[in-house]
Amino acid sequence: MTRLPTIGDWGTVPRVRTLLVGWLVVTVSIGATGCITQDDARKLVAALQAAQPSRPDVAPVMVTRDPIRYPASMYGRRAQGNVTLRIFIDSIGRVHSESTQVVETSGEPAFDSAAVAGVRDLRFSPARRKGTPVAVSVLFPVYFRHPQGPPVPGDSVLHGSASPTHAPDGPTGDSTGR
Repeated sequence: MTRLPTIGDWGTVPRVRTLLVGWLVVTVSIGATGCITQDDARKLVAALQAAQPSRPDVAPVMVTRDPIRYPASMYGRRAQGNVTLRIFIDSIGRVHSESTQVVETSGEPAFDSAAVAGVRDLRFSPARRKGTPVAVSVLFPVYFRHPQGPPVPGDSVLHGSASPTHAPDGPTGDSTGR
């Protein structure tokens, strides 16, 4: 999901500035000459597409075996929740935790905090574009499940059944309940 620039981004994002200048040059060129050839239009489109970053050919893959931990403070309540984060993964697969944002809160501050704190230790094989590692920003869901908690609607996708079969026995269990 690509975020469109907002008004505050116009002066601070070099890509937006470059695109605006490009469109201004095109507009002035067309106005000055009165027309543009099909070949010139193709070249212009190709140049604009080359200036814009494209999606990676290969998405990043998490290589960390230890997932984000269920917060011990929530264990007694048997609380469950989902948090969606936007994380920035650099071209060597490290997560830059200072750029992590909660996109969708669980409604429980302890889950949101545990998710944000937990991404610091995650490692990924980097995304690739044309074989070259590239930095990307992705949405990253975190599922907090208590081993004795009630099934969450729609959770059968994660576990293959309504209740997890290999749930941990204590508060050190992972966020997916596996």
